[in-house]
Amino acid sequence: MTHRTRRSFLRDTMLLSTGGIAGSWFSGQLPHLSAYPNAQAAKGDAEANLKRLGITLPPAPKPVAVYVPAVVTGNLLFASGHGPRTVEGKLLQGKVGDTMTLAQGKAAARVVGLNVLSSIRATVGSLNRVARLVKVLGMVNATADFQQHPQVINGFSELMVQVFGEQRGKGARSAVGMGSLPSNIPVEIEAIFELHS
Repeated sequence: MTHRTRRSFLRDTMLLSTGGIAGSWFSGQLPHLSAYPNAQAAKGDAEANLKRLGITLPPAPKPVAVYVPAVVTGNLLFASGHGPRTVEGKLLQGKVGDTMTLAQGKAAARVVGLNVLSSIRATVGSLNRVARLVKVLGMVNATADFQQHPQVINGFSELMVQVFGEQRGKGARSAVGMGSLPSNIPVEIEAIFELHS
């Protein structure tokens, strides 16, 4: 990793872990977050990876309707649709292609990933229980002419690779556009994870 790449990586992870994205988001200035380096994940230790990356998870989200954030059945964990709530509890809002850029949408998808990880930990006690990511459905609140939904959902997927590693953090995936999402959030993501017995 070059000095410049390392500096950029540290800046981006610090922005996420300290709430810098939220602060700059609402002031209308989002830092450049074009690429999150695929960090070498410590084998089988997602919790150690989080600590090494300097990532602080937001509080586990509470249901806003009649559902639970995650359900375990057999060796599978089904994570409900999650939105982008920051560590400070702010809900990111906007429509990609209109009030939000692709880069902002991707950053929001990463924040959704942090919320999903928080729900996993709250449900099974540790991210180290995750054997692998199985399936992701990413929904993007976007204008009718927006076509880069997969690039937005990459914000979530790249985080999963950083935390769980290249093999365990990549799963099957769909990325689709929606005319609207609850509370005008830019991204909602649901996912299925396999758990260690």
